[in-house]
Amino acid sequence: MFVLGLTGSIGMGKSTTAQLFTELGVPVYDADATVHRLYEREAVAAIEQAFPGTTGAGGVDREKLSTHVVGNAPAMKRLESIVHPMLRAHEKEFLTGAEQAGALVAVLDIPLLFETGAENRVDAVLVVSAPEEVQHARILARPNMTAAKLETILARQMHDADKRARADFVVDTSNGLDSAREQIRHVLAKVATMPRRRS
Repeated sequence: MFVLGLTGSIGMGKSTTAQLFTELGVPVYDADATVHRLYEREAVAAIEQAFPGTTGAGGVDREKLSTHVVGNAPAMKRLESIVHPMLRAHEKEFLTGAEQAGALVAVLDIPLLFETGAENRVDAVLVVSAPEEVQHARILARPNMTAAKLETILARQMHDADKRARADFVVDTSNGLDSAREQIRHVLAKVATMPRRRS
């Protein structure tokens, strides 16, 4: 089975691209959705122990947790040391299930793929991109988003140009769904002939 890493900065259309893969019958692992589930269940006790007062009846309170970890590198490292092993276990489970189901390609949707070194766990990387003005317009149209918040988010992510330079494939989402769908079909045709390279 070929494992394709999917990534892209905020506002580039990564979630929509992941959905298009799903529509084409390709199994997609969503790292963000898995984090949400961990914050509701298995990570709650460990996070409460590391960051007292950050959880409640509904699990981890992301707002409270962010006051502890945003801008605090050692705290962020501690949080990652709790969450990342759990994420990896779910990822392995997903890949095993996809392979057993006979999938020829599986997608790992990981927002911080390059930033966390996850490119070593995939056979190729697809970066979802769009012109900067399209990206900013999409993000600033979101509820409660401000220019200052946007700058903070972008500062934590690798620059789009750097991601594109390291990608095996780039899907441009600025020309609508049909264009993106066609680009994805092209990617799937290409990966069918590519060698596996994950370590």
